[in-house]
Amino acid sequence: MPDDHSAVRADAAARVPGGPPLLASRLTPAVPPEPMVLRPRLARLLDEAVTRPATLLRAPAGWGKTTLLATWWRTRQDADPQAPTPAWVSVEAGDDPDRLWAYLGAALGAVLDPAETPLPDRAPRPDELEVLAAALAARERPVVLVVDDLDRITEPAALTGLEFLLRHSEQRLRLVAAGRTGPPLAVHRLWLAGELTEIGPDDLAFTGDEIADLLTADGVAVPAAAVTRLRQRTGGWAAVLRIAALTLRDQADPERWIAELGADQPEIAGYLRAEPLAGLPPADRELLCRAAIVDAVCAGLAAALSGDADAGERLNTLADDRGLLHRDGSRPVWYRCHPLLADLLHRELVRLPGEELRDLHLRASGWYADNGRPADALRHALVAGDWTAATDLFVIRWPELVPYERPAAIGPAPAPPPPEAVSRDPELALACAAERALDGDADAAAAYLRLAIGHTRRLPQPRRSRFGRLAAVLELTLARLAGDPQTVRSAADRLLATSDGRPAGTPQSVRPEASSDAVPSEIASSGGSGVAGTRGQAGEDADVRAVAGTALALLALDDGDLTEAATGFRGALVAARQATRPRTELVCASRWSLVTALRGELRAAEEAARAALALPACQGWAALLHCGYAQLALAVVALHRNQPVEAEAHLGLAAPADGEPVAAAVAGWCRAYLRHDEGDLSVGHRLLVEARAGWGARGGELGSWLRAAELDLHSARGDVQTARELAGAWPAADSPTVAAVPLAVAAARTELRAGDPRAADRLLPDWTAAPAADWPLPVRLDAALLATVLALRADDDRRAGRLLEQALDLAAPEGLRRPFLRAEPGLRELLAAHLDSGTAHWPLVSDLVRAVDASAGPAGGTGTADATVPPLDEPLTERELTILRYLQSILSNVEIAAELSVSVNTVKTHVRNIYRKLDATRRRDAVRRARQLHLI
Repeated sequence: MPDDHSAVRADAAARVPGGPPLLASRLTPAVPPEPMVLRPRLARLLDEAVTRPATLLRAPAGWGKTTLLATWWRTRQDADPQAPTPAWVSVEAGDDPDRLWAYLGAALGAVLDPAETPLPDRAPRPDELEVLAAALAARERPVVLVVDDLDRITEPAALTGLEFLLRHSEQRLRLVAAGRTGPPLAVHRLWLAGELTEIGPDDLAFTGDEIADLLTADGVAVPAAAVTRLRQRTGGWAAVLRIAALTLRDQADPERWIAELGADQPEIAGYLRAEPLAGLPPADRELLCRAAIVDAVCAGLAAALSGDADAGERLNTLADDRGLLHRDGSRPVWYRCHPLLADLLHRELVRLPGEELRDLHLRASGWYADNGRPADALRHALVAGDWTAATDLFVIRWPELVPYERPAAIGPAPAPPPPEAVSRDPELALACAAERALDGDADAAAAYLRLAIGHTRRLPQPRRSRFGRLAAVLELTLARLAGDPQTVRSAADRLLATSDGRPAGTPQSVRPEASSDAVPSEIASSGGSGVAGTRGQAGEDADVRAVAGTALALLALDDGDLTEAATGFRGALVAARQATRPRTELVCASRWSLVTALRGELRAAEEAARAALALPACQGWAALLHCGYAQLALAVVALHRNQPVEAEAHLGLAAPADGEPVAAAVAGWCRAYLRHDEGDLSVGHRLLVEARAGWGARGGELGSWLRAAELDLHSARGDVQTARELAGAWPAADSPTVAAVPLAVAAARTELRAGDPRAADRLLPDWTAAPAADWPLPVRLDAALLATVLALRADDDRRAGRLLEQALDLAAPEGLRRPFLRAEPGLRELLAAHLDSGTAHWPLVSDLVRAVDASAGPAGGTGTADATVPPLDEPLTERELTILRYLQSILSNVEIAAELSVSVNTVKTHVRNIYRKLDATRRRDAVRRARQLHLI
């Protein structure tokens, strides 16, 4: 600290009449711990934040607020010794208004001249505040005042003076406040005025690179995978990471220590008990402990577990004021504990008396069963040893217990039921098998299935028939887990055979019923074995068709057979609606919308996708994954309609499905063409290569589409030879297979671009022939427009006009526009002439002509258009880039805040920064500029 600042503080301290001396340690930040890890990302965030009147760092204990401010405070002086030193005040518990202002006056004395400005040594009077505000307003450079632990002030009156200065100092006072909770400032007024920047736990959390820097500074060397694991387990929690780094110094096998990191580590457990949980009221501690029996908790579930009707309010308080829970952004709100804190609470939970622990599992099972989450209900019923409830759940709700997504291990397997319970109810073993299958433990599931089958001989009818159906469901599930297509088909056929009495092995198509709105039969009571009853025959048969049909359609989709997948999903979707199974309906509707969009049936695809997104949220059913497919379908629709901003927005929201091969391939295909349409062919080609590599050796129609797209980009770049090699030998063919058509059309386009229209005409398949009605509409439209251009090159304008009208007939009902706007040169002039010669699609043609004229350039551009866009003077931060991606969507600021689990005012602040940096005034302009700069 410079000597002049120390002198000012000493002088200010001496002027406190009759009060205790001021501590210099409260007027300067503590020395950051060594080794000090610099975090330039957060330093830039603070540098930008202090351009506004107020900055709030709000996070629980141990998230590095004070260390960050101290590091920034010191590095700011080192970087620019001439820059004014921020004033610093550390608040202590019990500070009243007079004591607080004694320190604030001393701190401001470091930057203001006490001889000219009377500095307060107590809570100032209004006239004194006016003098101080005027002195601040007269300064050429703003004063930065850092107040650490401001939340310790419990008297709002103590801060009225600060609020006055913020309002009346002409923004020459920049307040940086840190605390575990929001301070009693008028933060909402600051938010609404756009004068507040909030930095929360998500910002303060260490990134993977920062964790690696921390470990390196402490002399710990571990592989990248161990750093990732440490990031996952700690959530970037600064204090826990510091403990881990210190502990790892003495570990013989640091990688193993990280792999086994949990709350059983004494240092970790000691910190968690001493800091986050310290001082927690017993009722809140008990609520957290009871909630630890589940992975995530909402208000209703918390009330069921605790018996407290006000549990929801207490959860909200624990999230906001204590920072012990994290909202997951869903509706209704679900809360999660930090992984290590949840681990500690769970260890305390298992020490409860056995009956109390069993009661908690039964409460959880009952709530889940009543709220549409039978998979969770089944698991807790089995853990509690409620064999009757577990059996009832499986027998009645088995269609909702079939895994359609990649299973993920969710914890230790429940203890096996006693042999006498299985002997009495073999369906109990099937329930255990279903629970293990949901967890991805195929071996245990198969063992339970064999156990169940071994006890079926004594079952009377109709229980034996019902058992056969349930066993067939599990056989299908195990076949899908094994990934053997032929076994899946055989198991699906055996399941279908149970719905009409046919012998197993007799083929049956999964056909839609006459009505998709049939009302399912009520569950009827049946005696014996504790089974609550079975559905009526119509409902049972619909369930069978829905489950088997979905499995077969997923198999076709995984193989890239879009036509077969579309047929299968449509039939399964009708059956799921008849059986009123929303989860199966979500799976089918989301995938059917995607394959339908790829085939060009845009209206049906859009309707199905939006219907899927409107279905009730299926907590615990990987609903985000399935909704990702629906968002991807909307992206494809937007691409075909030449709506690039909307397509990018939906692609961003489709991210949860990116881990699936089909979704990843389609997303890559979409992004490649979006870059192609912008003229950035090199990036488009790279994305296509990555998509094809991810798709691997799978073929089908989707594989053909990817290959054709890569071929198309090669020829657009002028690399005709590579395009021809990729196409292979394509002799003239009157009726190629549906899977071969995209490649045939792309090969013909390559020859046209190479200047050989005769070869193009020879390779182009006949899009007017009867078999062409089965082609995907975008491919058929591409062929029609290519034929139109070939007619133009042959100077046959009359035929070209006739072909163009037929192409418009194909495109108009679905609203396809992109093929016209990205067609080969010459089509624009023909479209303009078509307006004069007469067309049944005058509005569409007129719109297309205007769109072509407004386009930045034709497909196949050189990608140099972006060279005229000036670079940014100030780069966007990581958080701003994240919010920028959401700005592409139709989500409001409130919805973006919910997605990111931050306040809406934080989002607004970042949006303003984005607009300023991109020199934009509207969301659409900002997105367009960001796209030009390849930021998104």
